[in-house]
Amino acid sequence: MRLLLDTHIALWAISDDPRLPQKARDLIADPSSAITVSAASIWEISIKHSLGRGNMPISGADALLYFQRSGYGLLGVSAQHAAAVEQLPAHHSDPFDRILAVQALLEPLRLLTHDSTLARYSDSIILV
Repeated sequence: MRLLLDTHIALWAISDDPRLPQKARDLIADPSSAITVSAASIWEISIKHSLGRGNMPISGADALLYFQRSGYGLLGVSAQHAAAVEQLPAHHSDPFDRILAVQALLEPLRLLTHDSTLARYSDSIILV
């Protein structure tokens, strides 16, 4: 399965955080899963860490290093991704979550999230 990790899921996975649901752990650990993290998540981590908001324990640079060491693929944000955001219903106001939803739909990837609002975009999004 080709998975795109929501920012919180990605952070919880690399830090072995107890908040990471068992279903997410199993999907990420499955050898048949291809794990991807979006550049948008690294951007979100960087912004929140630099502003001291969002209880962000690591910098974007550190997160990128951890994601790479974990063998996660990295997905850039394309102009097509950016343009497609305007076609999404207004379920979510967070721009980072909206771009992740679009990326999952266009690539296609299965977005793995703990955010029930984000999961409203598609039944292909996996809520854990």
